[in-house]
Amino acid sequence: MSPSPSAGQPPVAARTAYAERLDLPWWLWLVGLVAAALLAVEIWMGGSGVRAWLPFAVLLPATAAGLWWLGRIRVAVADGELRVDDAWLPVRFVADVVPLDAAGRREVLGVGADPLAFVVQRPWIGGAVQVVLDDPADPTPFWVVSTRHPVEFAEAVLAARDALPLTDRTAGEPG
Repeated sequence: MSPSPSAGQPPVAARTAYAERLDLPWWLWLVGLVAAALLAVEIWMGGSGVRAWLPFAVLLPATAAGLWWLGRIRVAVADGELRVDDAWLPVRFVADVVPLDAAGRREVLGVGADPLAFVVQRPWIGGAVQVVLDDPADPTPFWVVSTRHPVEFAEAVLAARDALPLTDRTAGEPG
């Protein structure tokens, strides 16, 4: 759900400044499917009839569907919004964006992590960004989102925020 354009302003054409799918690397697909095949062989164990083909017919497609589901998340910066899967954030509420490497992500999500933070992290992706919010109506202090290109992602969010007219950028601030 995205906000509608203001009255008197023409709708902005859909522009995507950054887009990425957080899919699994090929080797995780290989490991998952091999593990499912080994489990199917263990269940089969030389049986005949339904027991010969059912484990393969069920486990391999179910594993492939599960691996696809794990890599379905998309992140994007488009039309003045930060979109992460089905969540979206107008960039006017972004105070700052910090690119994080694996160690920085561990620190932000570690023992002292804020329980109100919005987190979408994938362990097979090393980088992330921390999006610090400036919305007095939202108790969420920041978002942490996995990305393979943290610097480019951070630059895209900040560029989208800075492209807004100054009145839109200060709309979330208390007057």
